[in-house]
Amino acid sequence: MLYGIAAATTALLLAAALAALLRLPALRFGILDRRRQRPLPLLGGVAVALVTCLVAAAGEWTRFAPLGSEIGRLLIAAGAVAVLGLVADVRRVKARFLVGGTAVAAACVVPYGDTGFLLGVPAVGWIVLVTVGFKALDHADALVGAVGVVTAFGVGVCAAAEVMDELAVLLSVLAAALTGFLMQNWHPARIGLGACGSLFVGFVLASSAVIIRAGHDPVSSVAVLYSLTALATADVLLVALSRRLAGRPLLRRGPDHVAHRLRRVGLTPQGVTVLLGLGAFAAVLVGVLVHMGWMAEARVLWVGGVALIAVFALLHIKPYGPRRQPSFPVGGTVRPPAQATSSQVGARLRVRNG
Repeated sequence: MLYGIAAATTALLLAAALAALLRLPALRFGILDRRRQRPLPLLGGVAVALVTCLVAAAGEWTRFAPLGSEIGRLLIAAGAVAVLGLVADVRRVKARFLVGGTAVAAACVVPYGDTGFLLGVPAVGWIVLVTVGFKALDHADALVGAVGVVTAFGVGVCAAAEVMDELAVLLSVLAAALTGFLMQNWHPARIGLGACGSLFVGFVLASSAVIIRAGHDPVSSVAVLYSLTALATADVLLVALSRRLAGRPLLRRGPDHVAHRLRRVGLTPQGVTVLLGLGAFAAVLVGVLVHMGWMAEARVLWVGGVALIAVFALLHIKPYGPRRQPSFPVGGTVRPPAQATSSQVGARLRVRNG
């Protein structure tokens, strides 16, 4: 208990300090998110991933909180996903490589001995979906940090209920690191997570939830896993439906996520973060209560129903502007502007000089 408090406090302070220090190198080397109104440095994810791994590894080295082979494998896979995300932050990487690399890492952490192969394969797909969903949430200040803190606490409570103390400590360290990062990421953000941090956070949370629910009833596990990550999956569903209906490529970026649409109806950036954080908290609370047997599994249907209603309501908020019309007929020749004759120039000058 005392070690967990000390580890979380250390992670919070180190993440806040390291995120502030990494802002200057990100600016210096141009590692920026240029999709926002102002370019945002993107090495905050390095701070969160590095601090989480180092503090968790310190427990293994000191033997105060040994990780065990399963949690150690999870940290190694999450670190590999973070490195893949860092490459995507530094230079352009196609989405299929991010998804493929995340799938390989997920396949290495699923406990097939408890799930079996038939359930292990969809578990890999679910980890990939949630990881990509957290990356997609990283388009607004403090959003991934707030949702990640809430989810980490919820999954950590489930781990503690299953007497998985090592996993509970890891999740508390992650929550603390994200809290320290939020000191630099609250609107107006000074530094962002980037693909490195958002993929790392989503992967650790999704993989931890799968490990916790391994061996439980599959139907109740689906209910708990969905409820713990309802916001990220709802955002993915909203974007997929919106781009499908608009005839846009699924992987083309656009201002069509939940936070974008809430901003269009007048909410402030801070208001969007608080509202979505509260929504994530409500869904995570239901998942925790169902996991602990204090609430019926059918209550998760309320979470799904509310999410679907919100998705279809947000679909009515049009995020895409009208397409720019060409200034000349498609397929025609582009004619250069006609040159003014000397007489026309003289006439204009006489009118101007009046």
